[in-house]
Amino acid sequence: MPTISDHNATTSGDPTKKAVMSYTHGLAGVDTRLDEKLTYALWLSIISLCLVILGGRIGQMANAHLRHLLNLNAGPTQLTYWETDRTTIWPMLKKYLLYAPIHKNRHNKEFMLSSAINVGTLPSRLHTAILVVYLLSNAAYCSWLDYHQKPQAAVIAELRGRSGHLALVNMVPLIVLAGRNNPLIYLLRVSFDTYNLFHRWIGRLVVAEAVIHTIAWAANAHAAKGSKGISEGLRTKPFLGYGLLGTIAMVLILIQSPSVLRHAFYETFLHCHQLLAVAAITGVWIHCQIGKVPGTAYIYWVLALWILDRAARLLRIIYRNLGKRGMTKVTVEALPGAGDGNLEACRLSLELARPWTYTPGTHAYVYLPSISFWMNHPFSIAWSNSRPTPYLSLEKELEAGLPTSESDLDFPDPDRQTTTIHLIIAKRTGMTAALYDRARASPTGIITMSGLIEGPYGGNDSLHSYGTVILFAAGIGITHQIGHIRDLLNGHFQGTTATQKIVLVWSVKNTETLEWVRPWMDQILALPNRKQVLKVMLFVTRPRSAREVISRSETVLMFPGRCNPTVLMEREMESRVGAMAVTVCGPGAFGDDVRAAVRGVIDRGTVDFVEEGFTW
Repeated sequence: MPTISDHNATTSGDPTKKAVMSYTHGLAGVDTRLDEKLTYALWLSIISLCLVILGGRIGQMANAHLRHLLNLNAGPTQLTYWETDRTTIWPMLKKYLLYAPIHKNRHNKEFMLSSAINVGTLPSRLHTAILVVYLLSNAAYCSWLDYHQKPQAAVIAELRGRSGHLALVNMVPLIVLAGRNNPLIYLLRVSFDTYNLFHRWIGRLVVAEAVIHTIAWAANAHAAKGSKGISEGLRTKPFLGYGLLGTIAMVLILIQSPSVLRHAFYETFLHCHQLLAVAAITGVWIHCQIGKVPGTAYIYWVLALWILDRAARLLRIIYRNLGKRGMTKVTVEALPGAGDGNLEACRLSLELARPWTYTPGTHAYVYLPSISFWMNHPFSIAWSNSRPTPYLSLEKELEAGLPTSESDLDFPDPDRQTTTIHLIIAKRTGMTAALYDRARASPTGIITMSGLIEGPYGGNDSLHSYGTVILFAAGIGITHQIGHIRDLLNGHFQGTTATQKIVLVWSVKNTETLEWVRPWMDQILALPNRKQVLKVMLFVTRPRSAREVISRSETVLMFPGRCNPTVLMEREMESRVGAMAVTVCGPGAFGDDVRAAVRGVIDRGTVDFVEEGFTW
């Protein structure tokens, strides 16, 4: 960003310093026309990428919708046509680009320096390609300078203007990608986890450009005024002071954002990140306002987008949790964990103030002020059920504007429903540990409290058009999959889905983990069409005895040891019905194994892959 235009400092003595002085402020040496052209090029690349993704998504959704319509009430024979892709290009793109890790099979498996030190994961091949092109294009734009200008201070001033302008421009996608209510999530059907990945990398880019901008200004200022002149300017000139505030806040965000620190102190990181982000935006905003720099409009976009996302989140919370009959009520039940901290969990049941139409695969953010006042965490919604809302007394109902006589109370309104959603929360650290410990310490293992829920988010991947659906889960990952099972079985019974075969593969450490979802699994196993459609395969990696791992029927099978996704995928490919969808939710290493197994068979039939994760 160019420095203040009304700077009136003078330098006496050395004529060289006098010449440099003019390049420490204002637009001297700054090529604003080229800045704008490069900004257009940057926006054109972003918009073009979005349009390409949108075109691909529209094609995928149109194909899935057609497949869904044509396969309703169809038998296995009619679904045969959809078992194989009619082109070799799409399977190759999925195998070598869309689903492919950078190298070999590692993608979401964390790099661990020790059992407690996580240094992050690797992006996919497609994500890497997009990031490399975007980062290199920004580097090229910053380097596109008129190196033949004299003196050298003019080149430095041009770099100052270019890097500051690009930092402003890149703050717009940075804020968009960070938002939970980012409209691109629904438009492009790209997960928030993917946007979070790009948010982190564009954030690093913005910090780098802001630092280059500051260093370029300091280089010319030092040549013209020396260290004392720089110090005095920063103390006395708000324009420079607020610019430095923005840069320092960004650098601090970068310092405290590496994966090692994020994972070790996530709740502290999140609070600091939010406060520093506000400081950075405030500093840049006032810096641009005082200096009236070109591109100031971008900081207004940043402010507007940030405020809109926060306002949308607040409205969601108010709407979902405040109703005529009070607030959302939370019941917490500590679940068995066999004494292993990694297997301890609790079940949250949230009775909502308003009805909620549940969609499988969604997640929500939970606020529990009595446990942690400011913190909120995303959790998969495992289950949902509704019941008629009982009427209150006639006097209270009249206040709500509902019944008008005593007799009206005898005829329940079908719209008067109370929705309860259920979550399984594994004990980790921070809020989840405090929640579990409090429930465990109660005499009954059950506690109640007030809470808030924000959502639902996600749930963009419909499985209704696939003849075969294979659901892989490990540990707590079952919460993402169990809702899909009920939805697909009900759809099969009602003739609203094309699904003819469902396979659930769940890997657990011991059989006590099965108690987490037993009430819901019992409901699923009692569905009338379950035996013809659903097969459950349970892998117990650490059974206490061989007697625990006994298959009770031909459709609910139990095995000791780890599951081998490659062997399972090979077997299911031979007996698939129609197009196949494979989803996985679990630890990164487990997801990578399933991804590798899918890529191994993807050129032999129509197979789509969806991984649910949150790699924060």
